[in-house]
Amino acid sequence: MKKKFMTMTLIMAMTSAAVLSGCGNQADETGAASATETAETDTEETTEMNDQTAADEVAALIDAIYVQERTDETDAQCEAAKAAWDALTDAQKELVAGEFADPDYFGRDTGDASKDDPLNQDEIGENELLVVSFGTSFNDSRTEDIGGIEKALQEANPEWSVRRAFTAQIIINHVQARDGEKIDNVEQALERAVTNGVKNLIVQPTHLMHGAEYDELTEALANYTDQFESVMVAEPLLGEVGTDKDAVNADKEATARAIAAEAVKAAGFDSMEAADKAGTAFVFMGHGTSHTASVTYNQMQAQMDALGFANVFIGTVEGKPEDTACEAVIQKLTAAGYRNVILRPLMVVAGDHANNDMAGEDADSWKSQFEASGSFDSVEAQIEGLGRIAEIQSIYVNHAAAAIAHNGTSDVAEKASKALDDGVYKAEFNTDSGMFHVNEANEGKGVLTVAGGKMTLHISLPSKNIVNLYVGMAEDAQKAGAELLQPTTDTVTYSDGATEEVYGYDIPVSAIDEEFDLALIGTKGTWYDHKVSVSNPVLEK
Repeated sequence: MKKKFMTMTLIMAMTSAAVLSGCGNQADETGAASATETAETDTEETTEMNDQTAADEVAALIDAIYVQERTDETDAQCEAAKAAWDALTDAQKELVAGEFADPDYFGRDTGDASKDDPLNQDEIGENELLVVSFGTSFNDSRTEDIGGIEKALQEANPEWSVRRAFTAQIIINHVQARDGEKIDNVEQALERAVTNGVKNLIVQPTHLMHGAEYDELTEALANYTDQFESVMVAEPLLGEVGTDKDAVNADKEATARAIAAEAVKAAGFDSMEAADKAGTAFVFMGHGTSHTASVTYNQMQAQMDALGFANVFIGTVEGKPEDTACEAVIQKLTAAGYRNVILRPLMVVAGDHANNDMAGEDADSWKSQFEASGSFDSVEAQIEGLGRIAEIQSIYVNHAAAAIAHNGTSDVAEKASKALDDGVYKAEFNTDSGMFHVNEANEGKGVLTVAGGKMTLHISLPSKNIVNLYVGMAEDAQKAGAELLQPTTDTVTYSDGATEEVYGYDIPVSAIDEEFDLALIGTKGTWYDHKVSVSNPVLEK
């Protein structure tokens, strides 16, 4: 019995040992697994921290070049930002977020930058036509909108070297960092002109109005006027502002007609009236400004109204003027009963504002706000800038031509300025038609004023039947933005002492004894071409 008990005891002890031994192995395995999981978690957290750190470094580099001032470090900063971005993984790029930085800064596809010409070449020559724009980082829009205007200006002025400058250094840095394309800011462009020995400088801004950007441009130019023989700033797209909200002009009318026609065509309607009957309204969204020139947006609305476009509304991103804010425009369309809305930018370029503020997917975009209002059956967006419209390009071409003529920098103007001293002359006005002549009371002569090398002939006509003149061909006189000569009301005295009120005109003259084109339009609304010349000037005083 004792032996049996001992045997049983031994078996139980061995069993217990085995059990205890088994429990010990399981604990070791559990501990090892836990340690592995902890290590993996730590590794993941470390990786995430490293990813975020790398993304934050790129965000800081982007924020550093998202500035309006160029420095000696700007070029290196642009290169560093792009190199750091390229070194990120796709996952890291999605983490980039800063005050201004986001993945779209380098990652968004806005078109092929290689199709754009920055127009920063040297060997400019004596005559430069500097086209100054705010700018855009959207490559396609830069090529079609800004590039479209620049090409039109170059084609119209082959004897001038067209060059480019942007006023937004933030955009210049963006394009340089992302695409390696270097665009001059205004100071760089002016320094380039001085270095190249430019004598005559015409500056054509692509801005819409005489706003803050235009003022800053003229201030920058003031520091360089003594570096050139002549400097002239051409009119922006919409011409003079005017003081009243209902004040319109030929530039605003031409612009209104051009953008309305493009919008109607893109929407598939035959006319604005057809769109109106279909319950469709067009909203042209500008930037907006707190500058006194903000009244220009009200004037554009007045112009649309004057053209009978009841279904056209003007809005602004900034909501300045207040009645152009998105909410106000929605209320106007709702009250008018329109069910279909087409949004289109009232901006030279279809850039960030057009793609994001107007047509973006975020809740605060105009498209999203119109849809969220629940007042409309459809809301569509046409993302096209003004600069690609031929009629808009023509307005800029005409403004540049007026500046060139006024500046007296054409070859014939230079010859004329050398031929006559400043003063007031009596001169003969010769035409190719007996139906177009100076009033008989003035014996075929006009008053020629020469000042600073620029010549202007004032003539009084026989009646008020000719309502406009145009220096050039009748075909060009009918294009958008053509600078028509406006009549003055003159009183002439005949040999018998009788007096009469007739129309008179101030005609810019390029040269004496050289024939030039002068078109006219009468009360019947038909334009006619004529050849005229000015001869035999006699100094009066």
